[in-house]
Amino acid sequence: MIRVAVSGAGGKLASPIASAVAGADDLTLSSLYNPNRVGHEFEDVQVVGSFAEVDADVIIETAHPDVVFENLAAWREAELATVVGTSGFTPERLEQLRDLWGAAGPPCLVVPNFSIGAVLMMRFAAEAASHFEAMEIIERHHSTKPDAPSGTALATAMGSAAAGGSSADGSEELVEGSRGGSVDGIRVHSLRLPGLISQQEVALSNTGEILSIEHLSTSYESFAAGAVLAARQVQSLEAGLYLGLDAVL
Repeated sequence: MIRVAVSGAGGKLASPIASAVAGADDLTLSSLYNPNRVGHEFEDVQVVGSFAEVDADVIIETAHPDVVFENLAAWREAELATVVGTSGFTPERLEQLRDLWGAAGPPCLVVPNFSIGAVLMMRFAAEAASHFEAMEIIERHHSTKPDAPSGTALATAMGSAAAGGSSADGSEELVEGSRGGSVDGIRVHSLRLPGLISQQEVALSNTGEILSIEHLSTSYESFAAGAVLAARQVQSLEAGLYLGLDAVL
């Protein structure tokens, strides 16, 4: 039985993940961490606010980007195999985490999106990237999302760029930012609208044809299965930092 802790307890992502862990036959929800919700109870487990009170084999980190590095430093010191679901890991932040984590010790798996469909979307985009003259990414999330672009969009752009994808950049911006942001040479456009959870389109184009790869999550429960899979498999990885659910699929 694998003892799993969830950090960021009570959040929109953490809640369905905690429920899925508690309902799994081979996992035990051993701890919940969130200094802002100490004493609250989810799935019959009380939330704690001290790093020392977390008792687990694996921790799933979902806290806000502003505090995630402080949390990750604690999990690294505690030698916990870690799954990171927090968004906003740009190439620079990934390098910062790589320096923090080091090459030895437990594995750390950064998962931009726990949805199996989103993982496949990113893989299909990377496979298609080198076959098209240009590509761009349009991601849509709820208006309260704390960061832009999303972690999924960042990972999609980095993976597609590494596979040979790029955006066409001949237009002059009459309004700054109208062409979106550039991640490794691929344009990313972030929409923030009430009522959404997550939706992403990867648009690829050649002369005379357009390919659109799209994924839509309609419920936070869509992320639970991937988080449970990561919790089951992360301890089997070698020491170091990994990006994407592909590492354990």
